[in-house]
Amino acid sequence: MTMTNDMINILTFSWKPALEIIILWALIYHILRFFEGTKAIQVLRGIFILIFLFFLAQVFKLGVINSLLRDLFTISVIAALIIFHPEIRQGLARLGQHNIFSTALKEEELDYILKQLGKATDDLCKSKVGALLAIENRDLLDNYIENGVEIGAKVSSEIIETIFTPNSILHDGGVIIQNGRIASAGCIFPLTQNQDLSRIFGTRHRAALGLSEETDAIIIVVSEERHDVSLVYQSKLYRDLSKEELFSKVKGS
Repeated sequence: MTMTNDMINILTFSWKPALEIIILWALIYHILRFFEGTKAIQVLRGIFILIFLFFLAQVFKLGVINSLLRDLFTISVIAALIIFHPEIRQGLARLGQHNIFSTALKEEELDYILKQLGKATDDLCKSKVGALLAIENRDLLDNYIENGVEIGAKVSSEIIETIFTPNSILHDGGVIIQNGRIASAGCIFPLTQNQDLSRIFGTRHRAALGLSEETDAIIIVVSEERHDVSLVYQSKLYRDLSKEELFSKVKGS
């Protein structure tokens, strides 16, 4: 009986640290994922470095460094919460939006959608008409779909071009493609708070960046001023793309 109890105690002692390491690793990974693409990510990395140094100071019993790091860590956390409040809010906004049950489109379905989007963006550029299209990825866009007008149609270049016809009621909003269909049009997206963005970019580009800061959507922008096509993904903007470059980047997202 004593030997059995000893074995149970040994097994319990061995799996608990492993479980704690796995939980901490998963927690840190998801925190970094939530704030990926925001300025707060740099601060978080700095805080994790301070935690690691603090741990080393504890292990080697470095009293002075331990005390300094404790005070610095406390100040850093408070400063980060104040300075990077908008970025932290954007990261937390993604909590609960992740669609763990989403299934990727089949290759032929994605090719068809890209073909229709390519034709639509080409025609819109030639007609000097602007457009804003968001393709749902893993993060759900239901909140943005609800503030638009439900369409529920198969993706087609004709419908997209009709939606963005000048003076149309839905012209100024965004179109959301969900599960391979045009879910909604005239959707309102949040504008980016990035003050470094060039003034040459208008409201559509700012809305595209704003949505990409809060979700992992793939957003296509057609500029009516410059007559070019841009792709926005994970807070990064790729300008003046050809049809082939657009296809390549969407498939790689």
